[in-house]
Amino acid sequence: MTIQEYINSQEETKQPRLQAIYDTIRTTIPEAEERISWGMPTFWKGRNIIHFATAKKHIGLYPGNEAVEEFAEKLKEYKTSKGAIQLPDNRELPLSLIAEISRWCYENNKK
Repeated sequence: MTIQEYINSQEETKQPRLQAIYDTIRTTIPEAEERISWGMPTFWKGRNIIHFATAKKHIGLYPGNEAVEEFAEKLKEYKTSKGAIQLPDNRELPLSLIAEISRWCYENNKK
């Protein structure tokens, strides 16, 4: 399955939000390989860089614990847990922040 196939297989109401996240990450880190890992759309370069997936009332963004800690100040408005950020369906997507986190994850992938 491709990331686009994953998006197309989700609820129709979720697809535009998933597409926006996908387009943002793909544009930000075009060097990364796209794949499905752990059942989620994933950007990869030697290891998983960042994932995203739909949930009942939000979209989960999974940049890893280090990224959540690095961006803690900017993520105050969002529910986070170890390595995960919940992007509620009833709020506008923070696409510029998603791009910033994606780039940070890609650049810090060497660790």
